[in-house]
Amino acid sequence: MRLVKLSMISVLLGLSSLVLTVQLSARQGARVSPHESTSATIDGSEVTVTYGRPSMRGRMIFGRLVPYGRVWCPGADEATTLQSTRALQLGDLTVPAGSHTIWIRPTAEAWTLIVSKEPNGFHTNYNSSADLGSLEMTKRALDTPVEQLTFTIGRNPAGRGGVVAMSWETTEVSVPFAVQ
Repeated sequence: MRLVKLSMISVLLGLSSLVLTVQLSARQGARVSPHESTSATIDGSEVTVTYGRPSMRGRMIFGRLVPYGRVWCPGADEATTLQSTRALQLGDLTVPAGSHTIWIRPTAEAWTLIVSKEPNGFHTNYNSSADLGSLEMTKRALDTPVEQLTFTIGRNPAGRGGVVAMSWETTEVSVPFAVQ
């Protein structure tokens, strides 16, 4: 009888340990920054940005967490991607159809969008030798802070094509594009 009780206790302890291990693994595996995509069909092309969405959480972002003068991936975890079903024209830069990682070099005065030939990657593994090209972004200050990094894609209110915009903290940067 005593052996049966000890066996039952061992089984219960084993199950409790297994449940605790599963719960801890689930918590550790949860992303701090959720991943999302935003898409729009502009002039016959499906354009999508896929990115991790970090939050401010009381932190000063630009100039501190995201230093000025260094290339930064706008997002978290996997590198942020810009995908399109047709070629896009961003300023003087032609971006072929498909998936490309995007990077930004912010400064206090001007922000530069860098488009990479690499279709995917990790947000801390910037490879300048894979740059397709770069262009200056339009920057504006926001009156109300944006807690979570947010990308939008929409029609260009100033004409044909569309606009990809990113906002976080009190900054919005954008770049217009035309579909080829």
